[in-house]
Amino acid sequence: MADDVPSEWQQDQRRTYTPADSDHERQYAIYLHDSGDLRLRIAPASLDGDDVPGYTLQATAYPGLEFAETVHVRQVLTFDRCLSLAVRFMDLFSAAYDGPGSLEDALEYAFDRTKATGTQDAPPGVGVEGIDERRS
Repeated sequence: MADDVPSEWQQDQRRTYTPADSDHERQYAIYLHDSGDLRLRIAPASLDGDDVPGYTLQATAYPGLEFAETVHVRQVLTFDRCLSLAVRFMDLFSAAYDGPGSLEDALEYAFDRTKATGTQDAPPGVGVEGIDERRS
């Protein structure tokens, strides 16, 4: 599926491993937008300290900088489902992104359209106020 990502995105890392305390294989992937302004991470939810099954999709604005902010986008049970959501997020972000000045708007646009069904409102702080309140 890595070949199916939008052209503005590049796979940075992808690993498959089996934890010592499990027989189940797990996967981990990171994708970077060509601008360098956004990174998507697909990882087992347990890596974030949660004792839950499944995978988490996170978006990090300005990765590697001291003011980088990470947003929890969605959590699902399988890696393949999380990857398909990540590709959807990438498509939506790329459609709305028009340079560094539009990062927050593009992030909000993609976030709102990728969140779980039944979620009524975006997390507090979505919009021109910034994404401080949404970071994990």
